[in-house]
Amino acid sequence: MISSNPVRGARDILPREMLIRDQLEQQILAIYRSHGFSRIETPALENIDLLLGSDGGENLKMLFTVLKRGDKLKVHEGSTVSDLCDMGLRFDLTLPLSRFYSNNAGELETPFKAIQIGNVFRAERPQKGRYRSFKQCDIDIIGDPTVSAEMELINTTSKALMAIGFEGFTIKVNDRKLLNAFIAKAGFKEEDAGSVCISLDKADKIGADGVKKELIEKGYDEAMVNAFVDEAATVTLDNIGDKVDEPEAVADLKRVIETSNALSGGRYHVVFDFTLIRGMGYYTGQIFEVSYGPYGFSIAGGGRYDNMIGKYAKNSVPAVGFSIGFERIVNILLEEQADKASENKRILLFYDAGKDAMTEVIPCADKLRADGYTVNLVAMKKKFGKQINYYEGKGYGGFMVFGRDEEIKAF
Repeated sequence: MISSNPVRGARDILPREMLIRDQLEQQILAIYRSHGFSRIETPALENIDLLLGSDGGENLKMLFTVLKRGDKLKVHEGSTVSDLCDMGLRFDLTLPLSRFYSNNAGELETPFKAIQIGNVFRAERPQKGRYRSFKQCDIDIIGDPTVSAEMELINTTSKALMAIGFEGFTIKVNDRKLLNAFIAKAGFKEEDAGSVCISLDKADKIGADGVKKELIEKGYDEAMVNAFVDEAATVTLDNIGDKVDEPEAVADLKRVIETSNALSGGRYHVVFDFTLIRGMGYYTGQIFEVSYGPYGFSIAGGGRYDNMIGKYAKNSVPAVGFSIGFERIVNILLEEQADKASENKRILLFYDAGKDAMTEVIPCADKLRADGYTVNLVAMKKKFGKQINYYEGKGYGGFMVFGRDEEIKAF
């Protein structure tokens, strides 16, 4: 017998959760659109050369690739991924957006403010809250080189998170320019910055000693590594200007943090975190990540990637984006706030299939819908009490029996 289970790392989503997911997506989308962002859509499939040349960091090790078909597929000893595959599934929404913009720039306004909501795919080890196919909600601003774009993205994303029930979260901010300058000043070569960042990014999981051990195992000088990691732990927003010669980047960072905190009204906090790395190699400036409550993972993140669009267009175009991790916020709400996300205006309208005419039942349902209710028409069964019990706890706010009830009854 063929298994009916979904493939490992994927899952079926039942109506109860889908209701919550739809509500969250609509709330997030409403905030994004009210702030002047426009929704676009890109294919899940991208050319393999575009994916492999993306500076996607560790995600390049988790690509889902698609084999060439027919005569195009030629296998020989030493065949590479590019020899065997011509397409792959997108691992994020930033890379497709960069290609999209370079392909359609003539029809888009500048700056262009994009919304993308869609699934991305990574062949990583599945675990609780982490899937191989998952939804992201992105907003990006393309064509604005100033940090006004960062401030707008932080403000808009924060409003979206608050609209769906999150408050008191923390937005961590860093700058890859400052980080790269600090790494170079410590004695590492320019081409080593990516490798050093990958190790430093694990500080919250393996600690400072773990970072030192990993860097030493990579072949870097032990004394240089120890001094670098120890010094990194002392960096603050007040002294970062003394440790790197990037006065403009430091001033911009302070401006973004101060302005964002002023706009927050104390409902969330924006802080400097020099250990914040973000795994993607394409980031060129400020980066950010949102942490919430006791959870050991971020619920949103992003940053500036000024050089990516230039790979596909004649000129580089400044760009910055912020992505909400949809699956993670759904899991949190399912655990903590399921009742808040439920729709209490979703009701059942029961009718007698053998007696009631649908020409009367449907207009009755439409009248309720015009009053703001979501109405599910259901034929009554002989054991009506048992039928009512079945629907209790299924996410409905109440029910009516056509021709009998004048008001909605609670379960």
